[in-house]
Amino acid sequence: MSHSRWKTMRERKLTDGFIEPADVVEARQEIRLSMALAQAVYDRRTELGLPQTELAARAGLNQARISRIEGSDTVPTLPLLAKLARELDASLNIALDEDETRVAFTPHHSSAA
Repeated sequence: MSHSRWKTMRERKLTDGFIEPADVVEARQEIRLSMALAQAVYDRRTELGLPQTELAARAGLNQARISRIEGSDTVPTLPLLAKLARELDASLNIALDEDETRVAFTPHHSSAA
């Protein structure tokens, strides 16, 4: 089934009064948050010109852990998020609204690594 057909079927279900179960809605929100965090870590790391191995070394982790975070395969704990923010020389900002999730690292300094 092509993507455009799937989207049409999904839109049809939504307009015909189909309501997703609460657990599906919750899982979708968790995935969105995980992906937003993964993208923010990747964006800041590449903005600084750091390979995953360098960020891992700075944060006392291994490269595979950074890869799992950037691949949204795992969600880091708050202490690990704080460590990543410190090593990325930035503040981590997370905004959780009902319909929108925003995750961004705000650089402390204007100069890169």
